[in-house]
Amino acid sequence: MPNIFYEDAGSLKVAAIVQKTEATYQADTQHGKRVKIKSANVFLEFDGDMDNFLQAAQNEAADMDTELLWEYVGTEEFSFDTAASEYFGKQVSKTQLAATLIALYAAPMYFHKKNKGVFKAAPEDILKQALAAIERKAQQDAQMQTWADALVSGSLPDEIAAELPHILHAPDKQSLAYKAFTKAMDTSKMSAFELAKHTGGITSMPQYLLQRFEVKYFPRGTGFPNIELPTLPENLEVANVQAFSIDDVSTTEVDDALSVQDLGGGAKRVGIHIAAPALGMEADSEMEKIVLQRLSTVYFPANKITMLPENWVAAFSLDEGKAVPAFSIYFDVSADWQLSEPVSKIELVPIETNLRIQHIEPFFNSETGVGSADNPQFKHHAECLYLLALAYELQKKRDRLEDPNLPKKYDYGIDFDEQGKVIITRRERGSPIDTLVSEMMILANTSWAKLLHDKELGGLFRVQPSGRVRMSTHAEAHIGMNVAHYGWFTSPLRRACDYINQKQLQSILTNTAPRFSKNDSDLFVALGSFEAAYTAYRAFQDMMESYWAMVWLQQENIREINAVLLKEDLVRLDGLPLVARATGIPMEIAPKSMLRLAVVDVDTEAQFVALKYLGIVPTATPIVDDDEEVNS
Repeated sequence: MPNIFYEDAGSLKVAAIVQKTEATYQADTQHGKRVKIKSANVFLEFDGDMDNFLQAAQNEAADMDTELLWEYVGTEEFSFDTAASEYFGKQVSKTQLAATLIALYAAPMYFHKKNKGVFKAAPEDILKQALAAIERKAQQDAQMQTWADALVSGSLPDEIAAELPHILHAPDKQSLAYKAFTKAMDTSKMSAFELAKHTGGITSMPQYLLQRFEVKYFPRGTGFPNIELPTLPENLEVANVQAFSIDDVSTTEVDDALSVQDLGGGAKRVGIHIAAPALGMEADSEMEKIVLQRLSTVYFPANKITMLPENWVAAFSLDEGKAVPAFSIYFDVSADWQLSEPVSKIELVPIETNLRIQHIEPFFNSETGVGSADNPQFKHHAECLYLLALAYELQKKRDRLEDPNLPKKYDYGIDFDEQGKVIITRRERGSPIDTLVSEMMILANTSWAKLLHDKELGGLFRVQPSGRVRMSTHAEAHIGMNVAHYGWFTSPLRRACDYINQKQLQSILTNTAPRFSKNDSDLFVALGSFEAAYTAYRAFQDMMESYWAMVWLQQENIREINAVLLKEDLVRLDGLPLVARATGIPMEIAPKSMLRLAVVDVDTEAQFVALKYLGIVPTATPIVDDDEEVNS
């Protein structure tokens, strides 16, 4: 029995005929499999060895000139046997017929299949486009391979370097650079981070984490356009005060300052002065758009991404030696700590001193004392003592005065010495400085929130009528702080919600139209955007602090450490800004218990610490962070 040359699923094959009917063939394939083949799929029958026939046809097809065949067949539809005759001449062998079919199937850009054995040559313009695309693809594949080889060898081509942040964190998976990078990853068996580090595109995990954050939240970069400073309102009254601020030594955005004036008879006038960037921004101005896009300054160990450009911060920051535009609120305080109704103004405030916490805390703390007005240790020491006493009175009125006998609470942070060694910083919550500043800011924030509420103006308020703290466009009670109204007004250089509230306050004090109406849809958009950004920025700060806390564990070769059990296997390490999971904790141990843990392993690049339960610390009093407001 002869053999057949046929098509199966787009491939041309041969088989030996076993039985034949008008509609089908029973045949054995080259591999000995018995198959049924429709007659409509068979092109020709031939004698002889089928393997040799197929090999000869394939060899003949490989020698055929595809472009010459395309020219021979013309522009009309043609059959494969006609094409074979045009190419080989009138006497065409079955091997040549099969070779022609193989050549036609192998060049779909040249020959468009129309029917069984029937084709049409591609028009010249379409063919040129297709061939150009093939050439481009070949060039791209060659370029991709060249880049991939360079990456594997440890070098970073400029084209890859330019796209590396997006390749790592927000890739266009169709880009040639991304494909080259993933090819190099596959070849080298490295992760994306490992390959980036191998080529010098990334030098450290903190850089990688910061880059990922910036790609997601600052896709246009963290720099600012050049926006000129505004002309500030003229004829602002100069306040008759010598104000001072209290901030961390690294603070450059000085939002708030305080002043105390003696009224005689034991009465004082207390002033709270807040930087006034709202005076320099018009609605929908380029600068306001930046504020509503950035929404907050981003903080992370030893660095930050500011909400405002450096020149704007410098213009409005309450820096010493300057008289700076500010929103001021004054309270007359009687000798028995009764407060007058507040008076709010927009004015120029002379800033005498920027006190730094690290410089004054040795003389003003809960352990060694706060000193006395008769023996001042720093500028404005007497005013600080008075404001601290007032702060305690305000806490009493809010029923939030803490028992001094309770264990102290601390916040932990990350710093670095001159050699880059990680240092764990500790700051006492409720310290005299913390209490003084936070209570003055609460006083301003509650008073101005009430003013917006009384004037029926919308804003971005912090509310807690029940449950957890949330944000709202209208004022409600804040039961955690035990106040009727509360909003953030006191950090307008660093938070968009404070800027928005200050803009609303400006309309009241200048008797002008408010920036946002009470039910303004833009206000609701700003609320949602601010909450999302503020949460994301804080999560980034926590992640970076956690990384450096792990570096500290390695640096100090810590083998055992105490931790507070939060829930199930989740613990907060004592003395570190780090929450992690520990194995082996018995289920019956109650949350807030202090545990002793073994530090089994620390992998900073994987951001992982392995902890194992050793036992309970029976005499320890656990301290767990509360969900408290940040007021200054």
